[in-house]
Amino acid sequence: MGETILVVDDEATIRETLRGVLSDEGFRVVESEGGAAVFDVVRSQRPQVVILDIWMPQIDGLELLEQLRMREPELPVIIVSGHGAIETAVRATKLGAVDFIEKPFSLDALLRSVYRAVGREANGTGKPFPLCDAVPSLCLARRSGRQVRARTIQRSVVTHGRGLHSGIRTGVILHPLPPGSGIVFTSLSSDVVIPATVDYVESTGYATGLYRDGVFVKTVEHLMSALHGYGITDVMIKTQGEIPILDGSALEFCQLLEQAGMVEQGEAVEELVPDRTYSVEDPQAGKCIRIEPAEHLEIHYTLSYPEPVGCQEYRYVHLGAEHYREQVAPARTFGFLKDIEALEQMGLANGGRLHNCILIGAQGVINPPLRFPDELARHKVLDLIGDLYLLGRPLRGKVTAYRTGHSDNIALLRAIRDGMRLSTPAR
Repeated sequence: MGETILVVDDEATIRETLRGVLSDEGFRVVESEGGAAVFDVVRSQRPQVVILDIWMPQIDGLELLEQLRMREPELPVIIVSGHGAIETAVRATKLGAVDFIEKPFSLDALLRSVYRAVGREANGTGKPFPLCDAVPSLCLARRSGRQVRARTIQRSVVTHGRGLHSGIRTGVILHPLPPGSGIVFTSLSSDVVIPATVDYVESTGYATGLYRDGVFVKTVEHLMSALHGYGITDVMIKTQGEIPILDGSALEFCQLLEQAGMVEQGEAVEELVPDRTYSVEDPQAGKCIRIEPAEHLEIHYTLSYPEPVGCQEYRYVHLGAEHYREQVAPARTFGFLKDIEALEQMGLANGGRLHNCILIGAQGVINPPLRFPDELARHKVLDLIGDLYLLGRPLRGKVTAYRTGHSDNIALLRAIRDGMRLSTPAR
């Protein structure tokens, strides 16, 4: 008999269903309807994981969670709720839940969470429980990169805010994953898993968005940039529609990763190095971007707008997480006052505020001070570092870009993918 799982739910049918599924996976299942009896069961049965419903008549599940964490701080608790909202997920995660799943939940999603909580593989297969039917494993036709250690976070963390374009309250919950899992997105209300690769890029208008099987995740570039800068190769990101804009930079995502702690894993990941120069040009718009082999990730970006902005250049060589945090992560997104009305008509920038966006008017920056004299160009580099990570692994190459944006970045990724015959399983 395997690990003991305690199921706490006032609905007998839910307990019966979970008992059957978990028993089939080799777990020993004990149950409770809730209330103070939960603590007696924990004391006598010593479960390795608790699956805890929020809405119960005797005592609220979040209150139970708080008491459990005080009495048994090392006991993993998975929260399930029939009224999932990002605020509830944020509160549960801050109270110490290792995962939050919305009812009606997918049994596969629940099993993935249980296996993560007990820290072992599924069914003795020697492989992590699959995140979906086909998590891409980008592979080269020939090997050319250096080996770096796979890296994940030590514990689950959460942050929340508003989406830049949707304006709705949203958040992210980051969960550790075993090596080989990659970076994947999922939602509170669906078991669809979206690998963070170029194959799933759906939109590039003013932000980079991913899509799979009816589920969108929008504005991923700032979080992806921080993950790339910190070398995180395996993590699950739960969100609700759009990644929060926070202060408009990647700095708070860096702080979130530092709060989570980072751990190197037993396996290695091969860096991706372009086999030749790849370029994408738009002569009519005066834009171009190219990448060539190099010893480090290096980005030289030139930004050019009419006055009062003019021309800005910034050259960045990636020398590790601390260098990224100091030189790139604080650079905020920016927009022009003259474009606000058009963006609103397109349903964009609804969450833009003076505290999370550099706003530029006819006379210059409306909400100074800038964090860097060349902050606009640095933010373009921040975006590029995030978009480049959608190739699925750490990148080493020299990127030169002039006046480009997300659509150009993704076009370059697709050129690299096709030119190097990077393969992924079918969608």
